[in-house]
Amino acid sequence: MTARYFAPTGGHPPQDQLLTDRAMFTEAYAVIPRGTMRDIVTSFLPFWTDTRLWVLSRPLSGFAETFSQYIMEVSPGGGSDRPETDPGAEGVLFVVEGTGEITIEGTAHDLRPGSYVYLPPRTDWRFANRGTEAVRFHWIRKAYQAVDGLPQADPIVLHEDDVTPNAMPGTDGKWATTRFVDPTDLRHDMHVTIVTFEPGAVIPFAETHVMEHGLYVLEGKAVYRLNQDWVEVEAGDYMWLRAFCPQACYAGGPGRFRYLLYKDVNRHMALRPAFGG
Repeated sequence: MTARYFAPTGGHPPQDQLLTDRAMFTEAYAVIPRGTMRDIVTSFLPFWTDTRLWVLSRPLSGFAETFSQYIMEVSPGGGSDRPETDPGAEGVLFVVEGTGEITIEGTAHDLRPGSYVYLPPRTDWRFANRGTEAVRFHWIRKAYQAVDGLPQADPIVLHEDDVTPNAMPGTDGKWATTRFVDPTDLRHDMHVTIVTFEPGAVIPFAETHVMEHGLYVLEGKAVYRLNQDWVEVEAGDYMWLRAFCPQACYAGGPGRFRYLLYKDVNRHMALRPAFGG
């Protein structure tokens, strides 16, 4: 089945639209529905031309603290020759609409919907939209946690079509994960994957774990259990979960339910604040 990826386009609702929506921010989770991604809440970045972005998450003390996530919108002719200003930041890009070109250490790669890119810290990269339509992509950033004795991972450029999903045991393939990075490769301290549920599939228990999550719904709809609440979500919605927030879901159909998932992995738990001695 051909993959589809929802992307916001901005704009504003008419004056006769009701204010009621599904946006929520609690101590355990946040739900940012697609209807909130309007022109008025876009941001801009230094050294990016003809580009705007929606900030979906950023580190907040007492909430989710490990990552930020943007949806970038680069207009034709736009891009950046200095996209990342933090030398300690690693990144993942995932394209949901349009085409673009990324140049990594002097080598150019064409990107299209479904393209995945991993960028280690201090990577020389550039991004350009040489097409006639806007390109929209997720940009997930994390301060890389280096470990003495582990080398830094190499850049990765893949497409979802290149990766065979791994079915969750005992689900007859109704719940599967597309992993762009080998889970046993400990050079990586974060994973960005695609999770797919066939209609009617479920997470049949309340996952409660240390990993922080960002979940952007690429396709379909579902009912998600977040902490003590049942929340309806659909393509274009974003869920932001702090560590240990109980979570489960039921894919409501009629089509597949799919989301882009961030989680922090493969490192010791910090035993003192980052600024401590």
